[in-house]
Amino acid sequence: MRVLVVDDSSERTEVLREGLEQAGYEVVAALTSPFELLHAIEQSRPDVIIIDTQSPSRDVLEHVVMISRDEPRPIVMFASDAAPDTIREAVRAGVSAYIVDGLEASRVKAIVEVAVARFDEYQRLKIELADANLKLSERKLVERAKGLLMQARGMSEDEAYQSLRRMAMDRGKRVGEIAQQLIDMAGLLG
Repeated sequence: MRVLVVDDSSERTEVLREGLEQAGYEVVAALTSPFELLHAIEQSRPDVIIIDTQSPSRDVLEHVVMISRDEPRPIVMFASDAAPDTIREAVRAGVSAYIVDGLEASRVKAIVEVAVARFDEYQRLKIELADANLKLSERKLVERAKGLLMQARGMSEDEAYQSLRRMAMDRGKRVGEIAQQLIDMAGLLG
């Protein structure tokens, strides 16, 4: 696993590097400032990002938000700040694991594994949610299209649905797409 480390302390970076290398990870970049983070991600393509900071600043959290939006990947943050609001902000920004005063070489592997597992689960849930929302919106379209067919052609609900399904199969499209096209055409025709 390829890891990018951000830490303004070279001493702590060495502790992290040691723990990561002992765990079999490859440290592809070590930055002293989060301002280089986006460029470094583009260049080194890490699998995981580890940020070690006293307390995450607004700038650091903004970079985390941009990473989570544009290049999602697990982010582990080691910090000294245990304030609940700070932890919430970091997690909302996209941090997968927020570890307070826990930077020990022997614990790094387990912490990274937990962060990766949480990240993967979160990504799976995001995909499921998007899929459920798509199905719900398609269902509404299908209901509307069925209503239009029932009204215009005097079909039963089942006949209208079967007609939509047949059109979808004939055209190699989803029923929701056909329903949207039918609704659009009905709108054009008044």
